[in-house]
Amino acid sequence: MKRLVITLLALASLPDLAFAHTGIGSTSAFAAGVTHPFGGVDHLLAMVAVGLWGGLRGGKALWLWPLSFVGAMVVGGALGMEGVPLPFVEQGIVVSILVLGLAVALAIDAPIFVGALVIAAAGVLHGHAHGAEAPLDASGLTYAAGFVLATAALHAAGVGATMLAVRFRKPVLIRMAGLGTAAAGLALVFSGA
Repeated sequence: MKRLVITLLALASLPDLAFAHTGIGSTSAFAAGVTHPFGGVDHLLAMVAVGLWGGLRGGKALWLWPLSFVGAMVVGGALGMEGVPLPFVEQGIVVSILVLGLAVALAIDAPIFVGALVIAAAGVLHGHAHGAEAPLDASGLTYAAGFVLATAALHAAGVGATMLAVRFRKPVLIRMAGLGTAAAGLALVFSGA
């Protein structure tokens, strides 16, 4: 499965690599996709929190919850790229930061399916924002491959941090990170973001 994902991402980047000459087509779609999740604290916090929560929950949540986010994010990204409006996207993103942060801070042991639904809802909203902000000259597939790769890396960072904290018997650090994430979400709520 891992090889399949890597192969698909590599193939998705080929159209822009073929036009990597100055003045011919877009040369920034993949890079723009990769950098977009890192460009806003809202995306960083939510995506890492998905990994943290999955890591705390363990079992199937380690891979199913991040996969739920990424799958839903792709759908949301396609909607955003096509200009399909979703109501309250920015407000929903802020609420997702608060909810995911609280889930980590409180180490909520949600059923796998419930956690996947909560995370998928957040993924659709974050994906819509990614898609709506895609560069106009970017290949949609290549741009999406970039933000999928970056998102998966952020989820993996969260899972990895949790595994390290548990290994060194410091899971309280992960819960504190969740508390910080929730506090940032709350600050964004009150700032009107």
